[in-house]
Amino acid sequence: MAKQRPATLSVYLYIPNIVGYMRVLLNCIAFSVCFSNKTLFSLLYFFSFCCDAVDGWCARKFNQVSTFGAVLDMVTDRVSTACLLVILSQIYRPSLVFLSLLALDIASHWLQMYSTFLSGKTSHKDVKDSTSWLFRLYYGNRMFMGYCCVSCEVLYIILLLIATNQTENLMNVVVKSLMQISPLSLLLALSIFGWSIKQIINVIQMKTAADVCVLYDIEKQHKKP
Repeated sequence: MAKQRPATLSVYLYIPNIVGYMRVLLNCIAFSVCFSNKTLFSLLYFFSFCCDAVDGWCARKFNQVSTFGAVLDMVTDRVSTACLLVILSQIYRPSLVFLSLLALDIASHWLQMYSTFLSGKTSHKDVKDSTSWLFRLYYGNRMFMGYCCVSCEVLYIILLLIATNQTENLMNVVVKSLMQISPLSLLLALSIFGWSIKQIINVIQMKTAADVCVLYDIEKQHKKP
């Protein structure tokens, strides 16, 4: 007798997962108007980003933590950031800056997720055994992690908003904006600082995860007869 397949609908309808679907929808609407209405795009994009904290809270509050939800959350984050980086690469020169950031972001997080499964951990945020204090601080302190993540998204949104031409020189625009004494220049400076830390963490994360994969291969070879 064939084994009955367990129902999957209930997990798809978890409250945090529904919030995740809303984030996807908001991002789709946001990117559809990213060139015609930058202000609306920024509001929708940032609201979707803020909902990232909401779905996590809902998952813990209603005891609806799921692997599907975690994957949906990370994929939504990575895809939305990737799309924004691609757009910025079409506006600023050198475009390679944003494409490199895109590659680093995807590579570091994909390796981190894969190494998590290899090591048998239940969460990619479990980095207690890492030798890097900055890496442990990032995943161990929600405030610090939030600051770094928000800084990245705010920086990218600001760069989109302040661009006036189709082919802007990135360094010129950033320096000019920082030289202006205004709330925007202060926000830009704070965002750049948090963004810089996040990129360092991405590099550490990628190297740490790669080491886990390599060690797994070595142990696998040693187990062979």
